[in-house]
Amino acid sequence: MPADTVTVLVVDDDASIRDSLSNLIRSTGLSVQTFASAQEFLARRRPGTPGCLVLDVELPGLSGLDLQRELIKGDEQIPIIFITGHGDIPMTVRAMKAGAVEFLTKPCRDEDLLDAIEQAMSRGRRVASRDVGRDTARDIGGTEIVGTSEALRGVLAAVEIVAPTNATVLVRGETGTGKELLARVLHALSPRSARPFVKLNCAAIPAGLLESELFGHEKGAFTGAVAQRIGRFELAHGGTLFLDEIGDLPLELQPKLLRVLQEQEFERLGSTRTTCVDVRLVAATNLDLARMVAEKRFREDLYYRLDVFPIVIPALRDRRGDIPALARYFVDKYSRRMKKGVETISATAMTTLTQHHWPGNVRELANVLERAVILCAGPVLDREHLGALPTASRAGADVPGADADPSGAMPLAAMEKLAIADALRRANGNKSRAANLLGLSRMQLYTRLKRFGLDS
Repeated sequence: MPADTVTVLVVDDDASIRDSLSNLIRSTGLSVQTFASAQEFLARRRPGTPGCLVLDVELPGLSGLDLQRELIKGDEQIPIIFITGHGDIPMTVRAMKAGAVEFLTKPCRDEDLLDAIEQAMSRGRRVASRDVGRDTARDIGGTEIVGTSEALRGVLAAVEIVAPTNATVLVRGETGTGKELLARVLHALSPRSARPFVKLNCAAIPAGLLESELFGHEKGAFTGAVAQRIGRFELAHGGTLFLDEIGDLPLELQPKLLRVLQEQEFERLGSTRTTCVDVRLVAATNLDLARMVAEKRFREDLYYRLDVFPIVIPALRDRRGDIPALARYFVDKYSRRMKKGVETISATAMTTLTQHHWPGNVRELANVLERAVILCAGPVLDREHLGALPTASRAGADVPGADADPSGAMPLAAMEKLAIADALRRANGNKSRAANLLGLSRMQLYTRLKRFGLDS
């Protein structure tokens, strides 16, 4: 959906928050329309097809939940992102159960809100039907999966098998391979897709607070517990809980997690009342849990309970054939967000991207291309915009088994042919414009077209 046709709607009774959100969203090239109350939202004229609605839970008069119900009654299909204060957790649980895409706690990070908006708009977008066998990007429940490599297809086949079940899934893979993205796809393809998807990074929370984050606490349960807090398991009731970096879960908390997985019940900190939940767990790690079990750093019984259906996401260097599609996806994404006119990636730049070993995987690729789009002043993103990256020979020496399995690499000639075909597509078949995009003369382009059999 072109950015200039998308409007994000914002409802918040705090004028300073409305202004802040408006400036942030407009900086990405999107249009914004703001409202001070739910009543004003219902009364004023709005775009026919808004991208999404950023909605405060607590509003004067008609609450955010009330507005959500009114939209459902009127059959208005607007993806909703709720923003909430710390004291609004129980209400947020009800909002997520009613079908909200995401909820964020004030003050939320800019990147979290922009990611939520992008996910919400993608979920509400109707994707034109294309030849599935040739697609490089698929929209699955609002999550775009980019690539057609055999390794990726194997992962997605496993996801499609396990998603309709309630089985616990353990996703393993190096940092930056997209474990959370895969968890979202699992949720989107499951019968729980209309219920909450709640995430928690076990490594990002201090050990002393992690139990409260998972299971909640009662007022007065410990020093500083000034109000009741609902934990992530309760927030995820009926839906999916994604626990990232599960290998960092402290040993003393592992028996309690095991009990929840087996019995679907627990007690909040400071409470004797047992709370029952219906939650599907997806866990992820980049650690070797089997080795940690042998070293007594992870409970064996919990490991086997988590490892019901393991899925291993391949490193980017093991699916190099997906790099061109991923590169074009990220360049298009950041070019739109920054309102830049980057139209294609040069053959030399694409070759460099394909030959790099990407220790940070897809996340590193995205970061490199975001920086490259910032530096690129014209329509062609070239090698110079990528900065200093190791060569393939240096990178391969650092990767175990790199020499033993070169099948993922793409030869230079194939990369050049791909870049030319991409330029022709962007130029709608106009060879003069394609030559300009590639930085070639018409004669040089015609020579390459003939060589690669693209001159028909």
